[in-house]
Amino acid sequence: MPTQKKRVNVSLSKPVAKAIGYLAKRDDVPYATKAAHLLEEALELEEDITWEYLAKQREAEGGAYIPQKDVWAKYGL
Repeated sequence: MPTQKKRVNVSLSKPVAKAIGYLAKRDDVPYATKAAHLLEEALELEEDITWEYLAKQREAEGGAYIPQKDVWAKYGL
């Protein structure tokens, strides 16, 4: 049965391929599973960096301010 997951072909440098292989073996998971997990973690880090950037912009003088009551109202809370 074909998988519903999106497949991606990626060329890796030898050190990166070796590192993924080591981590997969250490964690006793398939190589592709470890690679996918590492990509997910990288995306989470990128998301954190983006949220931090937006928060710093809002904290800066003249930054966008949203009153707390408006935030709660938007979500019906």
